[in-house]
Order: sequence, then structure tokens, then C-alpha cells
Amino acid sequence: MPKDTAIQISVWSDYVCPFCYLEVPVLDQIRRELGDEVAIDWRAFELRPDPVPTLDPNAEYLHRVWNQSVYPMAKERGLSLSLPPVQPRSRKAHEAAEFAREAGLLDEMNRALFRAFFEEGRDLADLDVLLDVGELAGLERGDLREALEKNRYTQKVLEDEHLAQQIGITGVPALVIGGGRHAYLLSGAQPVETVREVIAKATREAAS
Repeated sequence: MPKDTAIQISVWSDYVCPFCYLEVPVLDQIRRELGDEVAIDWRAFELRPDPVPTLDPNAEYLHRVWNQSVYPMAKERGLSLSLPPVQPRSRKAHEAAEFAREAGLLDEMNRALFRAFFEEGRDLADLDVLLDVGELAGLERGDLREALEKNRYTQKVLEDEHLAQQIGITGVPALVIGGGRHAYLLSGAQPVETVREVIAKATREAAS
């Protein structure tokens, strides 16, 4: 359990963003190193909310980005990703994650959603896929179905996205480390050394 004085790391991410998944090992390492000195919280951000067009799964742009950046970083960070055959909208996946948060299973659901999309190529806009993923993460299938069908967590997702706009976040992953006057925004899949340095800086300033 994080301490009351723990440095807060708020992570805005999207389940269809490979670089968000690639930041997970970095945050895992930070958690191993600092334990309850940090509190990591995940926030929703839709890269392509309706009516923004979704990407063509076979677009030359995607293949270029994956070959030049995603695959090399995945190898470096010990993850096995494949370019998914679909490019779905992600709002319902974020809503499912909020349901998992309430059940105390957000970390498990985060990983399960990322794996389902980037390792198994499953469509995260499909209700049955989200229910399958939720079950794997330990959630009750019927309760999750009801929450998603009734849009119970839509407002929470929209609130996260509104806060991102206020902060000035335009892409993900985006890490806000610290709080108040001592908050720092890191954009993109940062190396562990950079995250570590900013946490140390925020910790020093919070203590001064």
C-alpha cells in the first residue's frame, strides 16, 4: 500500500497504443525499486474517439512505425508484440478498466487488455472480447456486461480525458509525476532512467 507521502505517478494511456504497453515494464521496475514510495494511477485517453477515423490496420505508416520503433523497443523491454489486424475504438476497454479498478483488479485488467490486443490481436471494441478479458483478469462476467451495457463508467472515462486536455496532454503515454507546483509531465515511452530522475527531483522538491 503506498504511503501518504508517496510520489504520485498518473499515467494517461490508451489500450490501442503500443508505446503505452511498452511503458509497463518501466513502471514495473520503478515499483520494484521504490515500493510504497510511489503510487501509480492509470488514466483513460482515447487516441481516436468517435467520430475521429480509426487507422487502417494495413497502412504503410503503421508498418513503418512498428518496424522502426515498436519492434526494437519491445525487444529491448522484453515484450512480445505484433501489429494487430484490427484498429478498434477503445472507450469500452477504458470503461472495463474502470470497472476493474472498483473491484481492486486494475493492474490485472490493464495487462490483460494490452496482451489481448498486442499479443493476440483481439478486437477491444467487441463486448464479448472485453468480457473474456475481464474473466481472465478475475472479474465477474455478468457484472461487467451489465456495467458496460449501461455505460456505467463512461463519465469517468470522459472526466479523465477532460483532465488530460486541461493539463495539455495531446498524446500517450503521458506521465505526470508529483503534484501541485512540483508536477512534471513526461511524454512518450520514457526509459527507466528518465522516470527515475524525475521522481527523485519531484521527491526532493516536495520535501523542501
